Amino acid sequence: MVLMAAKLIGAGLSTIALAGVGAGIGTVFAALITSVARNPHLMKQLFGYAILGFALTEAIALFALMMAFLILFTF
Repeated sequence: MVLMAAKLIGAGLSTIALAGVGAGIGTVFAALITSVARNPHLMKQLFGYAILGFALTEAIALFALMMAFLILFTF
């Protein structure tokens, strides 16, 4: 019983990283909007950088969810 509670608490704590990921994705696209507003001619290059930033930030979310599932289903 105590082990199951500890697993649930650990899985919940490992998903705290998702809040940071949400803020990070918002920051990436807010910077894209600001940059395009300042220099519209670089839209294509800036969009590529924004997608790269989004993908790297989203990878952190996948790692956090993977850790939560590992805690829940393997220990």
